[in-house]
Formats: sequence, C-alpha cells, structure tokens
Amino acid sequence: MSSLQLRQIGKRFGHVVAVSSLDLEVAPGECVALLGPSGCGKTTTLRMVAGFEDIDEGEIEAGDRLLSSKKRNYYLPPEKRDFGMVFQAFAVWPHLSVHENVAFPLRVRKLPAAEIERRVRAALTHTHLLDVAASRPDELSGGGKQRVALARALVIEPAVMLLDEPLSSLDPHFREEMRFEIKDIQRRLGFSMLYVTHDQSEAMALSDRILVMKNGVLQQVGSPMEVYYHPANRFVFGFIGLSSFLRVGFSGGSIWVGDVPMPLAVAGDAPAELVGAGEAVLAVRPTDVDFVSEDGLRGVARRRAFLGEIADYQIAIGAQVLRVQKLRHETGPQVGEKATHLSRDRLQFQWVTHDPLAGFPRHGKFPHLADQPVEKIRERCTKQACGRRSSVMASQPIVVDDRQSLQTPFRPPTPVMVHLGKATIAPLNGG
Repeated sequence: MSSLQLRQIGKRFGHVVAVSSLDLEVAPGECVALLGPSGCGKTTTLRMVAGFEDIDEGEIEAGDRLLSSKKRNYYLPPEKRDFGMVFQAFAVWPHLSVHENVAFPLRVRKLPAAEIERRVRAALTHTHLLDVAASRPDELSGGGKQRVALARALVIEPAVMLLDEPLSSLDPHFREEMRFEIKDIQRRLGFSMLYVTHDQSEAMALSDRILVMKNGVLQQVGSPMEVYYHPANRFVFGFIGLSSFLRVGFSGGSIWVGDVPMPLAVAGDAPAELVGAGEAVLAVRPTDVDFVSEDGLRGVARRRAFLGEIADYQIAIGAQVLRVQKLRHETGPQVGEKATHLSRDRLQFQWVTHDPLAGFPRHGKFPHLADQPVEKIRERCTKQACGRRSSVMASQPIVVDDRQSLQTPFRPPTPVMVHLGKATIAPLNGG
C-alpha cells in the first residue's frame, strides 16, 4: 500500500491555476522531490498534502485514510494528519531549550511523561542534538537550529515527512552537510518523504524520484538519472543541469547551425515531419562536449573561466553560443582560438510526445545505437516514428579541439573540434 496518494488534485487562486490535475503515489520509505522554479506549484502541492490549503479538485489519501476529497466534501485538518513538517524558516521557540522545543508537540498531545522523554531522547539522538539538549536555539548554528526543527518533526514518529525547502537559509557548507544527514535519518527510520526544493543538486542527492513542475503542470516524474539523461521536453532538459541550445536548420541532407554546416548528414536520420519543418533545436550538456582535432563544427572560443575543478568555455558558432565544461587538467582552447568538428559517435534517439489537453509529456526511448551503421539507424527510426506526432532527440557528439590547458601559454590557433556527446534534436517551439 502506498504511503501517500494524490489523485487529480488541483488548486486555484482566483483565475490563477496553481496546480492542475496532479497524480502521484509515494511508496513507503520513498523520498520524492518536488522540483521546479518559483511559482510552479510545488509548495502549494505540499501545503495541500499537509492540510494548510484545501483542494479544489481531486483526492488525497495516506495509506487507507482519506485526507481530502472535493467530490466527497471531506477535509481532515492538519493536526489530525500526523505528518512531520519542516519549514523553510526554522520556526523554533527561542525561549525554550532544545529539549522543550522537541517535546512541545508531544505535550500538546498530552502523552505520558515517560513516553515523551523516550521519544525526545530518540529524536535528539537521531539528529545529534543530545549533547546540547539543555541549550537554547540561539546558541546553535543555523544547521543546529534546523536539526531542532527536524527533531521536532520526527518526535511524533510520522509515516510521512513533509519538507518545504528546509535548507535554503543555510550557507553552502551546512546545506550540503544537512542534506546527507536528512537522507541518512530517512533511511534509518523508514518514513516516506515529500521534499520541496528548487535546488537540483538537493533533489538529486536526496530523492528516489524527482517530480518536475512548471506553471502548476507536471512535466516529468522519474529517478534522478532518468530525468537527467532522458528529459521529457525542452523545459526539463534546460531546468535539470546545465544545457546549451542551438537553433538548427535542415537543408541538403545536412543540419546547419546558422550558416555553419555540420559535417554529419543526420538530417536523414530524423523523422520526416521534423526535417520538413525546416528548423529545430539542438540541445546538449556542456560536459558532453569534447575538444578534438579534426572533422569538427567550426567555432571560436570567446570565453574561458576557471571555476575551481572545472574550466568553463563559451564557444561561438556563427551567431550562437555553445557552453563547454571540462576538468581543469584537460586541454582546451585559448580565448580567440578557432574550434571545429562534429563526429557521428554514440547516436541515440528519444521521442517526445506532448498531450496539450493533459499538459503531461509522455516519453519513450530507443536503445543505444552506437555500433550500428547509419542505414540501420535510419531504418529503425523510420519504423518506430511511423504514425506518431513526435519530435526526435538525437544524441550527437560535437567537437572543439585544441591542445591548450589553463596553465600553458597562448599559442597560435590550431584546428579544433567540438563533440556533442548526447545532443538532442527537438522542434523549435517544443516543451
């Protein structure tokens, strides 16, 4: 049985649709991150689950308990839902000790003193606060205060924990430390968790599945790896991780980036409706672009920034810009150096179908086609795409080459190539 079920829930504020027809099931012991930009509906969804906002449509259940139902005109208040809740603000009482802050929800429930002490001690132990139980919250760091809030939520022994951007007010060091502590506590105690965040790294580190939202509509739900490597549409591709988008055109059996031709005839591998449109978008991760020495897509290195372990490049291809990231010890072009190349390695295709009525993208992917000849790839693509209203996402290597490192002095321009390891071709206005 699922710990939590959301069935077609929706919420409006006047004429604004905050959440539209959202479905989600959370399994026992599972962590699901609600991820999206500000105003996407993720916090509103969490507040409906908590009972702070009533739903305008759909139903919410926890196990075999009905929590909210518009159809049945039923609403269970927050204090009876028995969910642990951790807010963005610490929301701890400064005049109470750490022990009394954690014990407060149990005293409200009028539990026996011995049971209160047992539960408080267990919660303080799990959050590493036992040694500071007599201290006031103001004597603790930001991370310590958030541990108090977490312990207070844990002390009621909930089956489901709800966390609303709990680490956003912490500095980067404490934020990274706390995210792993929260995950460790969840694994040890086995509760389910809904975690709202706009921080992609938090969602990746904490969650078993990520639910991506935009304008109140579910865009994709899947494991962190699935959402990252197989995004459902352009929005998900652009929101999860770093990305570069290039406008491309189809002409003469080739793909062109502005007036710069790609040396690959991949247009023949794309569905006819995409080629017929004349234009599309090529998307690629900066880390999937390699610098090589021949057969490349011509460009010029316009910027190179040192970011610690990463060197970040901006490659101008005609009037467009491609972002590239390499480890600092890897070679890369000097600013002003010319770059060239695109290779045919690692072709992979992904079809994306959009249902505008439901607003929910469904996707399916093709197996890796790295070692298959182009004729075979074209044959499979034609068969699989037949009869579908779809867009193709083609994983292409690109290449920008040189032999320079950040430590070496400037040398005269040499031919270079950019290899787009996992590029994606999609409609110009898709997703």
